[in-house]
Amino acid sequence: MPSFASAAFVRNAIRRFRCDRRGSTRVGALFPCVDDLCIDVRTFAPGTAIVLNDPIDASGAYAPDCQWQQPQAGWTTVVRAFYPWPLYVTGLGYNISNINRGHIDNKRLLAVTSAFIPQ
Repeated sequence: MPSFASAAFVRNAIRRFRCDRRGSTRVGALFPCVDDLCIDVRTFAPGTAIVLNDPIDASGAYAPDCQWQQPQAGWTTVVRAFYPWPLYVTGLGYNISNINRGHIDNKRLLAVTSAFIPQ
């Protein structure tokens, strides 16, 4: 049975990459070092439907339900990451926000998804 990293280990590794600026600026100018990154890991038994909820609710608010379910061999594992990216210039007619649109704190949700079956 393979061994997988814990939620805390992955979260800390990503935080170090984003926030540790020794010798490199990394991505700090575009992605401030805050704890808004949400990592969602869910496992599904073989043959079951994969149902994933939208992290933006009906009112346009960011309401993530991030969980960490330990991957299991032979089960489908879906890994999603969400980051509400702050938009600074939205009042000039080009507003691509999808979180809190029309409010002073406009944000665009950046998302990535990957699915795999550990062996």
